[in-house]
Amino acid sequence: MASPIRDFLGTEAAGGVVLILAAGAAMLVANSPFSEAYFQALHAMAGPLSLLHWINDALMALFFLLVGLEIKREFISGHLARWSDRILPCIAAAAGMAVPALLFMAIAGRTAGLARGWAIPTATDIAFAIGVLALLGSRAPTSLKLFLTTVAIVDDMGAVAIIALAYTPAISGPALLGAALIFAAMVALGRFGISALWPYLLLAAGLWLAVLLSGVHATIAGVLAALAVPIGDDEQSPLRRLEHRLHPWVAFGIVPLFGFANAGVSLGGIGVGDLLAPLPLGVAAGLFLGKQIGIFGSVRLAVAWRLAAAPAGTGWVQLYGVALLCGIGFTMSLFIGGLAFDDPLLGDEVKIGVLGGSVLSALCGYALLWWAGRNAVANPACPSMP
Repeated sequence: MASPIRDFLGTEAAGGVVLILAAGAAMLVANSPFSEAYFQALHAMAGPLSLLHWINDALMALFFLLVGLEIKREFISGHLARWSDRILPCIAAAAGMAVPALLFMAIAGRTAGLARGWAIPTATDIAFAIGVLALLGSRAPTSLKLFLTTVAIVDDMGAVAIIALAYTPAISGPALLGAALIFAAMVALGRFGISALWPYLLLAAGLWLAVLLSGVHATIAGVLAALAVPIGDDEQSPLRRLEHRLHPWVAFGIVPLFGFANAGVSLGGIGVGDLLAPLPLGVAAGLFLGKQIGIFGSVRLAVAWRLAAAPAGTGWVQLYGVALLCGIGFTMSLFIGGLAFDDPLLGDEVKIGVLGGSVLSALCGYALLWWAGRNAVANPACPSMP
């Protein structure tokens, strides 16, 4: 396996562990004597935005910048560069988004005001999922890790599109025009062969402000900026240098901070009836059931119909375990949930559903992959294409 993808998986795995710890810490603090101070600090104003909004709207723009850089690299020179390599991840990711959304709508969509949350269970948290997979060590073959990574990257593309199209309430024409002009300037830098990073970052900051004022969610500026950063054939290209420098800060700083700020929910007074309410049940079922049905079912069909080859050296049981892990929707699901609902009570229900579905997916996926790794000889391998 190439060094860049090995470094990527290593960083994602370690970052996933830190994210798990941050989410656990948020739950502990939110249900401790410090809970009031925790929530007050998050909603304290720091200039024009609250601390929570600075994290979700500004710092997470850097997360989306990294997502955009990873997507661009994979499609131009990575594991999604050839159409034959894209078929299976694209099919799996598309079905893995459609089925959870349909399941959510079947459970919660008929309740007034909840249909807006249809996209919450459609996303996979790549850091969290890779972190769980890393705990398996050699029991999880490299091809399985690459398959999970590519599916999650395509899934991220879908999530970005959903955020841009489904959660933009109003558009400011002048601000959007300003964003377009700044984006064009960034593209021009690449055309003129500018390799220094600071001009791109300076314009990216202006792009973020313009997108924020336009009504489109500000984090989309991160993806747009990534598209404008040029990629070359060597490790010294602007895109690769920016990705390498940004990755540790996002994996070990921004994403865990987002998890700590958004995963905290007080469980006091919550009973079984609250857990089975339409919104948390729809989110949890979409993540746990919808993801595994959509991804594993579509992969089986794609291989059976000879549309694509299964990952080399993997068995059906292992692929089913990865489909379960794709039900970990933590970061993106919480992010979309915050866009879908302003009501704090509904926000807490989203968190309960996301945490429930993600934890259940992580535990079941880990257990199945651990068992499959111990019994690899007894598990039939997926058929390869002739």
